[in-house]
Amino acid sequence: MPPDPDEPDEAVPATELSLGGPERAVLGALRSAGPLPVEEEALPTRTDLSIEAVRGALQRLRSKGLANVEEEHREVLTLTPRGVRAQAIGLPERRMLQILGGHTAPMGPTDLEAAGLPAEERSAAIGILRRRGFLADGIPFRLRDGHPDVALPFPEETALRSIHDDQVAPDDSAVKDLRRRGLVEVGHLTTKRWTPSDEGRAAVLLDDSKLLGTLSTVSLRDGSWKGQEFRPYDVRAAVPYVTGARPHRYAAWLREFEEILLGLGFEQGEGPLLETEFWDCDVLFMPQHHPARSIHDVFGVVGVEGKLPPAALLERVAAVHEGRALPGEAAPITPGWKAPYDPEVARHLVLRSQTTSVSARYLANHPTPPFRMFCLDRNFRVESVDATHHIDFTQCEGILGGEGTNLRDLVGIFRALADAIGIRDLRIRPSYFPFTEPSVEGYVKHPRLGWIEVFPGGMFRPEVLRPLGIDVPVAAWGIGVMRLAMVSLGVSDIRELFEDDLERLTGGPR
Repeated sequence: MPPDPDEPDEAVPATELSLGGPERAVLGALRSAGPLPVEEEALPTRTDLSIEAVRGALQRLRSKGLANVEEEHREVLTLTPRGVRAQAIGLPERRMLQILGGHTAPMGPTDLEAAGLPAEERSAAIGILRRRGFLADGIPFRLRDGHPDVALPFPEETALRSIHDDQVAPDDSAVKDLRRRGLVEVGHLTTKRWTPSDEGRAAVLLDDSKLLGTLSTVSLRDGSWKGQEFRPYDVRAAVPYVTGARPHRYAAWLREFEEILLGLGFEQGEGPLLETEFWDCDVLFMPQHHPARSIHDVFGVVGVEGKLPPAALLERVAAVHEGRALPGEAAPITPGWKAPYDPEVARHLVLRSQTTSVSARYLANHPTPPFRMFCLDRNFRVESVDATHHIDFTQCEGILGGEGTNLRDLVGIFRALADAIGIRDLRIRPSYFPFTEPSVEGYVKHPRLGWIEVFPGGMFRPEVLRPLGIDVPVAAWGIGVMRLAMVSLGVSDIRELFEDDLERLTGGPR
Protein backbone atom coordinates (compact mmCIF):
# COMPACT_ATOMS: atom_id res chain seq x y z
CA MET A 1 0.00 0.00 0.00
CA PRO A 2 1.54 3.35 -1.03
CA PRO A 3 2.22 5.84 1.78
CA ASP A 4 -0.25 8.63 2.39
CA PRO A 5 1.41 11.84 1.16
CA ASP A 6 -0.34 13.80 3.91
CA GLU A 7 1.18 11.67 6.64
CA PRO A 8 4.70 12.34 7.95
CA ASP A 9 7.47 9.99 6.88
CA GLU A 10 8.14 7.63 9.79
CA ALA A 11 11.83 7.78 8.97
CA VAL A 12 11.92 11.47 9.83
CA PRO A 13 12.48 11.88 13.57
CA ALA A 14 10.27 14.29 15.44
CA THR A 15 12.35 17.24 16.56
CA GLU A 16 11.45 20.02 18.93
CA LEU A 17 11.36 23.38 17.18
CA SER A 18 11.31 26.85 18.58
CA LEU A 19 9.69 29.12 16.01
CA GLY A 20 8.49 32.69 15.96
CA GLY A 21 4.78 33.38 16.29
CA PRO A 22 4.02 33.89 12.55
CA GLU A 23 6.10 30.85 11.56
CA ARG A 24 4.39 28.67 14.15
CA ALA A 25 0.93 29.84 13.04
CA VAL A 26 1.65 29.31 9.33
CA LEU A 27 3.23 25.88 9.80
CA GLY A 28 0.32 24.87 12.00
CA ALA A 29 -2.13 25.97 9.31
CA LEU A 30 -0.25 23.95 6.69
CA ARG A 31 -0.18 20.86 8.87
CA SER A 32 -3.90 21.01 9.58
CA ALA A 33 -4.95 21.95 6.05
CA GLY A 34 -6.54 19.59 3.63
CA PRO A 35 -6.29 18.94 0.83
CA LEU A 36 -2.72 19.95 0.13
CA PRO A 37 -1.08 21.99 -1.31
CA VAL A 38 -2.51 25.28 -0.03
CA GLU A 39 -2.47 28.44 -2.12
CA GLU A 40 -0.50 31.23 -0.50
CA GLU A 41 -3.43 33.70 -0.71
CA ALA A 42 -5.62 31.34 1.37
CA LEU A 43 -3.31 31.35 4.40
CA PRO A 44 -4.08 34.84 5.82
CA THR A 45 -7.67 33.82 6.64
CA ARG A 46 -6.42 30.62 8.32
CA THR A 47 -3.83 32.39 10.47
CA ASP A 48 -5.27 35.87 11.11
CA LEU A 49 -2.04 37.28 9.69
CA SER A 50 -1.54 39.80 6.91
CA ILE A 51 -0.43 38.48 3.53
CA GLU A 52 2.95 40.19 4.03
CA ALA A 53 3.47 38.41 7.38
CA VAL A 54 2.42 35.10 5.83
CA ARG A 55 4.86 35.46 2.94
CA GLY A 56 7.72 36.31 5.28
CA ALA A 57 6.94 33.32 7.51
CA LEU A 58 6.69 30.99 4.51
CA GLN A 59 10.08 32.03 3.22
CA ARG A 60 11.65 31.47 6.63
CA LEU A 61 10.00 28.05 6.91
CA ARG A 62 11.26 27.18 3.45
CA SER A 63 14.82 28.23 4.30
CA LYS A 64 14.69 25.95 7.35
CA GLY A 65 13.46 22.99 5.31
CA LEU A 66 10.04 22.96 6.99
CA ALA A 67 7.88 23.89 3.98
CA ASN A 68 7.93 23.21 0.23
CA VAL A 69 6.50 25.35 -2.55
CA GLU A 70 5.18 24.74 -6.07
CA GLU A 71 5.09 27.73 -8.42
CA GLU A 72 2.83 28.19 -11.42
CA HIS A 73 3.67 31.02 -13.81
CA ARG A 74 1.22 32.31 -16.39
CA GLU A 75 0.56 35.40 -18.47
CA VAL A 76 -2.51 37.49 -17.74
CA LEU A 77 -4.13 40.15 -19.88
CA THR A 78 -5.20 43.41 -18.24
CA LEU A 79 -6.70 46.61 -19.55
CA THR A 80 -4.57 49.73 -19.60
CA PRO A 81 -6.20 53.01 -18.46
CA ARG A 82 -7.03 53.67 -22.11
CA GLY A 83 -8.53 50.19 -22.35
CA VAL A 84 -10.69 50.78 -19.28
CA ARG A 85 -11.99 53.97 -20.88
CA ALA A 86 -12.68 52.18 -24.18
CA GLN A 87 -14.57 49.45 -22.34
CA ALA A 88 -16.68 52.07 -20.56
CA ILE A 89 -17.55 54.38 -23.50
CA GLY A 90 -16.85 52.15 -26.51
CA LEU A 91 -14.05 51.75 -29.02
CA PRO A 92 -13.56 54.75 -31.34
CA GLU A 93 -14.80 52.79 -34.37
CA ARG A 94 -18.00 51.80 -32.53
CA ARG A 95 -18.65 55.38 -31.42
CA MET A 96 -18.08 56.65 -34.97
CA LEU A 97 -20.58 54.12 -36.30
CA GLN A 98 -23.11 55.24 -33.71
CA ILE A 99 -22.56 58.90 -34.59
CA LEU A 100 -22.91 58.33 -38.35
CA GLY A 101 -25.91 56.05 -37.86
CA GLY A 102 -27.70 58.74 -35.87
CA HIS A 103 -27.35 61.38 -38.62
CA THR A 104 -28.88 61.22 -42.08
CA ALA A 105 -26.42 63.71 -43.63
CA PRO A 106 -22.68 63.03 -44.13
CA MET A 107 -20.41 64.49 -41.45
CA GLY A 108 -17.11 66.33 -41.65
CA PRO A 109 -14.19 66.15 -39.17
CA THR A 110 -15.47 69.10 -37.14
CA ASP A 111 -18.93 67.51 -36.94
CA LEU A 112 -17.44 64.29 -35.57
CA GLU A 113 -15.37 66.19 -33.03
CA ALA A 114 -18.44 68.12 -31.90
CA ALA A 115 -20.25 64.80 -31.51
CA GLY A 116 -17.56 63.52 -29.12
CA LEU A 117 -14.95 61.88 -31.35
CA PRO A 118 -11.64 63.80 -30.99
CA ALA A 119 -9.02 63.91 -33.75
CA GLU A 120 -6.61 61.44 -32.08
CA GLU A 121 -9.34 58.76 -32.03
CA ARG A 122 -10.97 59.71 -35.33
CA SER A 123 -8.04 58.76 -37.58
CA ALA A 124 -7.85 55.22 -36.13
CA ALA A 125 -11.62 54.77 -36.38
CA ILE A 126 -11.68 55.90 -40.02
CA GLY A 127 -8.97 53.44 -41.06
CA ILE A 128 -10.62 50.51 -39.26
CA LEU A 129 -14.10 51.21 -40.61
CA ARG A 130 -12.87 51.63 -44.17
CA ARG A 131 -10.87 48.39 -44.06
CA ARG A 132 -13.95 46.53 -42.85
CA GLY A 133 -16.29 47.97 -45.47
CA PHE A 134 -18.41 50.22 -43.25
CA LEU A 135 -17.21 53.61 -44.45
CA ALA A 136 -17.35 55.10 -47.93
CA ASP A 137 -14.25 56.75 -49.37
CA GLY A 138 -13.73 60.49 -49.19
CA ILE A 139 -14.89 63.35 -47.01
CA PRO A 140 -17.48 64.08 -45.65
CA PHE A 141 -17.82 60.72 -43.91
CA ARG A 142 -20.79 58.49 -44.58
CA LEU A 143 -21.67 54.81 -44.35
CA ARG A 144 -21.07 52.73 -47.46
CA ASP A 145 -24.05 51.28 -49.28
CA GLY A 146 -24.41 47.60 -48.41
CA HIS A 147 -22.13 47.85 -45.37
CA PRO A 148 -21.96 44.96 -42.87
CA ASP A 149 -24.43 44.70 -40.01
CA VAL A 150 -23.52 47.42 -37.49
CA ALA A 151 -25.25 45.48 -34.71
CA LEU A 152 -22.69 42.68 -34.81
CA PRO A 153 -19.90 43.16 -32.24
CA PHE A 154 -16.34 43.68 -33.45
CA PRO A 155 -13.85 40.96 -32.42
CA GLU A 156 -11.93 43.63 -30.48
CA GLU A 157 -15.07 44.51 -28.50
CA THR A 158 -15.63 40.88 -27.56
CA ALA A 159 -11.98 40.47 -26.55
CA LEU A 160 -12.02 43.72 -24.57
CA ARG A 161 -15.12 42.62 -22.65
CA SER A 162 -13.65 39.17 -21.94
CA ILE A 163 -10.43 40.65 -20.57
CA HIS A 164 -12.41 43.14 -18.48
CA ASP A 165 -14.44 40.25 -17.00
CA ASP A 166 -11.27 38.21 -16.28
CA GLN A 167 -12.19 35.63 -18.88
CA VAL A 168 -10.09 34.07 -21.60
CA ALA A 169 -10.13 36.24 -24.72
CA PRO A 170 -11.38 34.11 -27.64
CA ASP A 171 -9.55 35.83 -30.51
CA ASP A 172 -5.74 36.04 -30.48
CA SER A 173 -5.64 38.41 -33.47
CA ALA A 174 -8.06 40.78 -31.72
CA VAL A 175 -5.90 40.71 -28.58
CA LYS A 176 -2.81 41.52 -30.64
CA ASP A 177 -4.62 44.48 -32.16
CA LEU A 178 -5.70 45.72 -28.73
CA ARG A 179 -2.12 45.45 -27.47
CA ARG A 180 -0.81 47.33 -30.51
CA ARG A 181 -3.31 50.11 -29.83
CA GLY A 182 -2.22 50.35 -26.18
CA LEU A 183 -5.55 49.16 -24.79
CA VAL A 184 -4.33 45.84 -23.35
CA GLU A 185 -1.07 44.82 -21.72
CA VAL A 186 0.39 41.47 -20.72
CA GLY A 187 1.30 40.84 -17.12
CA HIS A 188 2.79 37.84 -15.37
CA LEU A 189 1.05 36.08 -12.49
CA THR A 190 2.76 33.61 -10.18
CA THR A 191 0.65 31.29 -8.03
CA LYS A 192 2.44 29.65 -5.10
CA ARG A 193 1.11 26.50 -3.41
CA TRP A 194 2.64 25.28 -0.15
CA THR A 195 2.93 22.00 1.74
CA PRO A 196 4.76 21.17 4.96
CA SER A 197 7.90 19.14 4.42
CA ASP A 198 8.34 15.77 6.11
CA GLU A 199 10.41 17.46 8.81
CA GLY A 200 7.76 20.16 9.16
CA ARG A 201 5.02 17.56 9.62
CA ALA A 202 6.98 15.60 12.22
CA ALA A 203 8.29 18.56 14.25
CA VAL A 204 7.09 19.22 17.78
CA LEU A 205 6.34 22.94 18.04
CA LEU A 206 7.33 24.35 21.40
CA ASP A 207 5.22 26.97 23.09
CA ASP A 208 7.87 29.65 23.30
CA SER A 209 5.63 32.69 22.91
CA LYS A 210 7.31 34.23 25.95
CA LEU A 211 10.79 33.87 24.51
CA LEU A 212 12.45 36.94 23.08
CA GLY A 213 13.18 36.59 19.37
CA THR A 214 14.51 40.01 18.34
CA LEU A 215 16.02 43.06 19.93
CA SER A 216 14.26 46.30 19.19
CA THR A 217 15.51 49.87 19.52
CA VAL A 218 13.08 50.41 22.39
CA SER A 219 14.18 47.33 24.34
CA LEU A 220 17.82 48.29 23.93
CA ARG A 221 17.15 51.80 25.21
CA ASP A 222 14.98 50.91 28.21
CA GLY A 223 16.86 47.69 29.08
CA SER A 224 13.69 45.54 29.04
CA TRP A 225 15.62 42.77 27.30
CA LYS A 226 17.66 42.11 30.42
CA GLY A 227 16.76 38.89 32.20
CA GLN A 228 14.72 37.62 29.26
CA GLU A 229 15.21 34.17 27.76
CA PHE A 230 16.02 34.25 24.06
CA ARG A 231 14.68 31.96 21.39
CA PRO A 232 17.39 29.56 20.08
CA TYR A 233 19.09 30.72 16.90
CA ASP A 234 18.76 28.33 13.97
CA VAL A 235 22.20 28.18 12.40
CA ARG A 236 20.84 26.07 9.53
CA ALA A 237 18.70 28.90 8.15
CA ALA A 238 20.04 30.44 4.96
CA VAL A 239 21.17 34.04 5.15
CA PRO A 240 19.65 36.58 2.75
CA TYR A 241 21.33 36.75 -0.63
CA VAL A 242 22.77 40.21 -1.22
CA THR A 243 23.90 41.00 -4.75
CA GLY A 244 25.65 44.29 -4.11
CA ALA A 245 25.43 47.41 -6.22
CA ARG A 246 24.75 47.32 -9.94
CA PRO A 247 24.71 50.07 -12.57
CA HIS A 248 21.49 51.64 -13.75
CA ARG A 249 20.30 49.73 -16.83
CA TYR A 250 20.40 52.84 -19.06
CA ALA A 251 23.89 53.79 -17.84
CA ALA A 252 25.05 50.22 -18.49
CA TRP A 253 23.53 50.32 -21.98
CA LEU A 254 25.35 53.58 -22.77
CA ARG A 255 28.67 52.02 -21.76
CA GLU A 256 28.01 49.07 -24.07
CA PHE A 257 27.21 51.48 -26.92
CA GLU A 258 30.51 53.29 -26.27
CA GLU A 259 32.36 49.97 -26.47
CA ILE A 260 30.75 49.24 -29.85
CA LEU A 261 31.98 52.54 -31.31
CA LEU A 262 35.43 52.08 -29.82
CA GLY A 263 35.50 48.61 -31.34
CA LEU A 264 34.71 50.15 -34.74
CA GLY A 265 37.89 52.21 -34.50
CA PHE A 266 36.47 55.56 -33.37
CA GLU A 267 38.14 57.70 -30.73
CA GLN A 268 36.01 59.36 -28.08
CA GLY A 269 35.85 63.15 -27.80
CA GLU A 270 34.16 65.49 -25.37
CA GLY A 271 33.28 69.15 -25.01
CA PRO A 272 31.74 71.62 -22.54
CA LEU A 273 28.05 71.51 -21.62
CA LEU A 274 28.09 75.31 -21.34
CA GLU A 275 28.88 76.39 -24.88
CA THR A 276 29.13 79.63 -26.87
CA GLU A 277 26.73 80.25 -29.71
CA PHE A 278 29.77 80.33 -31.99
CA TRP A 279 30.48 76.60 -31.50
CA ASP A 280 26.85 75.58 -30.96
CA CYS A 281 25.48 77.35 -34.04
CA ASP A 282 27.69 79.82 -35.97
CA VAL A 283 30.45 77.45 -37.04
CA LEU A 284 27.74 75.07 -38.26
CA PHE A 285 26.48 77.74 -40.69
CA MET A 286 23.27 78.36 -38.76
CA PRO A 287 22.28 82.02 -39.28
CA GLN A 288 22.36 84.24 -36.22
CA HIS A 289 18.69 85.10 -36.77
CA HIS A 290 17.72 81.39 -36.96
CA PRO A 291 14.58 80.52 -34.89
CA ALA A 292 16.58 77.90 -32.96
CA ARG A 293 18.42 80.77 -31.27
CA SER A 294 15.21 81.90 -29.57
CA ILE A 295 14.23 81.01 -26.02
CA HIS A 296 11.77 78.48 -27.45
CA ASP A 297 14.57 76.02 -28.40
CA VAL A 298 17.83 76.78 -26.61
CA PHE A 299 18.47 77.46 -22.93
CA GLY A 300 20.37 80.75 -22.78
CA VAL A 301 22.67 81.77 -19.92
CA VAL A 302 22.67 85.38 -18.72
CA GLY A 303 25.11 87.29 -16.54
CA VAL A 304 28.27 85.79 -18.02
CA GLU A 305 29.95 85.93 -21.42
CA GLY A 306 31.81 83.22 -23.27
CA LYS A 307 35.21 83.34 -24.93
CA LEU A 308 35.44 83.89 -28.66
CA PRO A 309 37.56 81.56 -30.82
CA PRO A 310 40.87 82.71 -32.36
CA ALA A 311 40.44 85.85 -34.48
CA ALA A 312 41.41 84.10 -37.73
CA LEU A 313 38.72 81.43 -37.32
CA LEU A 314 36.14 84.02 -36.27
CA GLU A 315 36.87 86.04 -39.43
CA ARG A 316 36.55 82.99 -41.69
CA VAL A 317 33.18 82.02 -40.17
CA ALA A 318 31.99 85.64 -40.39
CA ALA A 319 32.98 85.74 -44.08
CA VAL A 320 30.91 82.65 -44.85
CA HIS A 321 27.87 84.04 -42.99
CA GLU A 322 28.10 87.38 -44.85
CA GLY A 323 28.73 85.81 -48.26
CA ARG A 324 32.31 87.10 -48.56
CA ALA A 325 35.30 85.23 -49.88
CA LEU A 326 37.52 83.54 -47.31
CA PRO A 327 40.80 85.33 -46.64
CA GLY A 328 43.20 84.58 -49.50
CA GLU A 329 40.46 83.33 -51.84
CA ALA A 330 38.89 85.14 -54.80
CA ALA A 331 35.28 83.94 -54.69
CA PRO A 332 32.85 83.30 -51.82
CA ILE A 333 31.73 79.76 -51.03
CA THR A 334 28.09 80.80 -50.66
CA PRO A 335 25.86 83.87 -50.96
CA GLY A 336 25.61 83.79 -47.17
CA TRP A 337 22.69 84.96 -45.06
CA LYS A 338 22.47 88.56 -46.33
CA ALA A 339 22.94 89.93 -42.82
CA PRO A 340 25.98 91.30 -40.93
CA TYR A 341 27.70 88.84 -38.61
CA ASP A 342 27.73 89.94 -34.94
CA PRO A 343 30.62 88.66 -32.76
CA GLU A 344 28.69 89.67 -29.64
CA VAL A 345 26.01 87.12 -30.49
CA ALA A 346 28.76 84.55 -31.05
CA ARG A 347 30.04 84.94 -27.48
CA HIS A 348 26.63 84.35 -25.86
CA LEU A 349 26.56 81.25 -23.66
CA VAL A 350 23.91 78.53 -23.96
CA LEU A 351 23.41 75.06 -22.59
CA ARG A 352 24.71 72.89 -25.42
CA SER A 353 21.80 71.98 -27.68
CA GLN A 354 23.71 69.47 -29.84
CA THR A 355 26.94 67.53 -29.62
CA THR A 356 27.74 68.65 -33.19
CA SER A 357 29.62 71.46 -31.44
CA VAL A 358 32.07 68.81 -30.21
CA SER A 359 32.65 67.67 -33.82
CA ALA A 360 33.32 71.28 -34.87
CA ARG A 361 35.81 71.78 -32.04
CA TYR A 362 37.50 68.49 -32.92
CA LEU A 363 37.89 69.42 -36.60
CA ALA A 364 39.23 72.86 -35.68
CA ASN A 365 41.87 71.30 -33.41
CA HIS A 366 42.65 68.26 -35.62
CA PRO A 367 42.48 69.51 -39.24
CA THR A 368 44.50 66.63 -40.69
CA PRO A 369 42.48 63.65 -42.01
CA PRO A 370 41.42 60.93 -41.57
CA PHE A 371 38.71 61.72 -39.02
CA ARG A 372 37.01 59.04 -36.92
CA MET A 373 35.58 60.50 -33.70
CA PHE A 374 32.42 60.21 -31.61
CA CYS A 375 31.02 61.95 -28.55
CA LEU A 376 28.34 60.42 -26.33
CA ASP A 377 27.07 63.13 -24.01
CA ARG A 378 24.17 65.24 -22.77
CA ASN A 379 22.38 68.11 -24.48
CA PHE A 380 19.55 70.43 -23.50
CA ARG A 381 16.63 71.90 -25.42
CA VAL A 382 13.34 73.54 -24.52
CA GLU A 383 11.09 70.59 -25.39
CA SER A 384 7.60 69.47 -24.48
CA VAL A 385 8.35 66.29 -22.52
CA ASP A 386 6.52 63.26 -23.90
CA ALA A 387 7.20 59.59 -24.70
CA THR A 388 10.04 60.40 -27.16
CA HIS A 389 11.24 63.89 -26.11
CA HIS A 390 13.01 65.29 -23.04
CA ILE A 391 14.68 68.58 -22.15
CA ASP A 392 17.82 66.68 -21.02
CA PHE A 393 18.77 64.14 -23.67
CA THR A 394 21.82 62.12 -24.67
CA GLN A 395 23.11 62.30 -28.22
CA CYS A 396 25.86 60.34 -29.93
CA GLU A 397 27.65 62.71 -32.28
CA GLY A 398 30.19 61.34 -34.71
CA ILE A 399 32.26 62.16 -37.77
CA LEU A 400 33.90 60.00 -40.40
CA GLY A 401 36.09 61.81 -42.92
CA GLY A 402 38.87 61.37 -45.45
CA GLU A 403 39.49 61.04 -49.18
CA GLY A 404 36.58 59.27 -50.82
CA THR A 405 34.24 59.32 -47.81
CA ASN A 406 30.61 59.43 -48.97
CA LEU A 407 27.03 58.94 -47.86
CA ARG A 408 27.27 55.18 -48.36
CA ASP A 409 29.90 55.02 -45.62
CA LEU A 410 27.55 56.87 -43.27
CA VAL A 411 24.64 54.50 -43.95
CA GLY A 412 27.02 51.59 -43.41
CA ILE A 413 27.87 52.93 -39.94
CA PHE A 414 24.16 53.21 -39.13
CA ARG A 415 23.54 49.62 -40.20
CA ALA A 416 26.57 48.34 -38.27
CA LEU A 417 25.44 50.07 -35.06
CA ALA A 418 21.84 48.84 -35.41
CA ASP A 419 23.04 45.29 -36.03
CA ALA A 420 25.44 45.42 -33.05
CA ILE A 421 22.60 46.14 -30.60
CA GLY A 422 20.26 43.59 -32.14
CA ILE A 423 18.00 45.87 -34.23
CA ARG A 424 17.11 44.40 -37.63
CA ASP A 425 14.35 46.75 -38.84
CA LEU A 426 16.07 49.88 -40.22
CA ARG A 427 14.79 52.29 -42.86
CA ILE A 428 16.78 55.11 -44.46
CA ARG A 429 15.20 58.04 -46.26
CA PRO A 430 16.38 61.47 -47.57
CA SER A 431 16.07 64.42 -45.19
CA TYR A 432 17.26 67.97 -44.56
CA PHE A 433 19.54 69.45 -41.89
CA PRO A 434 21.00 72.97 -41.87
CA PHE A 435 24.67 71.96 -41.95
CA THR A 436 24.72 68.72 -44.00
CA GLU A 437 23.95 68.08 -47.67
CA PRO A 438 22.95 65.49 -48.70
CA SER A 439 21.20 64.38 -45.52
CA VAL A 440 19.38 61.22 -44.44
CA GLU A 441 17.31 59.94 -41.54
CA GLY A 442 17.37 56.39 -40.23
CA TYR A 443 14.26 54.94 -38.57
CA VAL A 444 13.98 51.85 -36.38
CA LYS A 445 10.83 49.99 -35.37
CA HIS A 446 9.67 50.29 -31.77
CA PRO A 447 7.25 47.47 -30.85
CA ARG A 448 4.70 49.90 -29.44
CA LEU A 449 5.53 53.37 -30.80
CA GLY A 450 6.14 52.27 -34.39
CA TRP A 451 8.87 53.79 -36.56
CA ILE A 452 10.94 56.44 -34.76
CA GLU A 453 13.86 58.53 -36.02
CA VAL A 454 17.19 57.69 -34.39
CA PHE A 455 19.88 58.01 -37.12
CA PRO A 456 20.00 61.57 -38.53
CA GLY A 457 23.12 62.49 -40.48
CA GLY A 458 24.69 63.63 -43.71
CA MET A 459 27.77 65.12 -45.37
CA PHE A 460 29.05 68.36 -43.84
CA ARG A 461 28.51 71.31 -46.17
CA PRO A 462 31.54 73.23 -47.52
CA GLU A 463 30.33 76.25 -45.51
CA VAL A 464 31.12 74.21 -42.37
CA LEU A 465 34.36 72.53 -43.46
CA ARG A 466 36.19 75.22 -45.43
CA PRO A 467 36.37 77.80 -42.58
CA LEU A 468 37.85 75.05 -40.39
CA GLY A 469 40.54 74.33 -42.98
CA ILE A 470 39.11 70.93 -44.00
CA ASP A 471 39.23 70.05 -47.70
CA VAL A 472 38.10 66.39 -47.63
CA PRO A 473 34.52 65.09 -47.34
CA VAL A 474 33.28 64.48 -43.80
CA ALA A 475 30.17 62.49 -42.84
CA ALA A 476 28.49 63.52 -39.59
CA TRP A 477 25.67 62.18 -37.46
CA GLY A 478 23.83 62.92 -34.21
CA ILE A 479 22.28 59.63 -33.13
CA GLY A 480 19.32 59.73 -30.74
CA VAL A 481 20.73 57.09 -28.41
CA MET A 482 17.92 57.50 -25.88
CA ARG A 483 15.41 56.37 -28.50
CA LEU A 484 17.74 53.54 -29.50
CA ALA A 485 17.91 52.51 -25.85
CA MET A 486 14.10 52.53 -25.68
CA VAL A 487 13.96 49.97 -28.48
CA SER A 488 16.83 47.88 -27.11
CA LEU A 489 15.58 47.88 -23.49
CA GLY A 490 11.88 47.52 -24.33
CA VAL A 491 10.91 50.92 -22.88
CA SER A 492 7.86 52.76 -24.25
CA ASP A 493 8.43 56.13 -22.58
CA ILE A 494 11.72 58.02 -22.63
CA ARG A 495 11.13 59.14 -19.04
CA GLU A 496 11.47 55.52 -17.89
CA LEU A 497 15.19 55.72 -18.73
CA PHE A 498 15.52 58.01 -15.70
CA GLU A 499 13.63 55.52 -13.49
CA ASP A 500 14.88 55.37 -9.89
CA ASP A 501 12.36 52.88 -8.48
CA LEU A 502 14.55 50.01 -7.20
CA GLU A 503 11.75 47.46 -7.38
CA ARG A 504 11.15 48.14 -11.07
CA LEU A 505 14.84 48.35 -11.89
CA THR A 506 15.73 45.08 -10.22
CA GLY A 507 12.54 43.22 -11.06
CA GLY A 508 11.52 42.59 -7.45
CA PRO A 509 11.06 44.12 -3.98
CA ARG A 510 14.05 45.39 -2.06
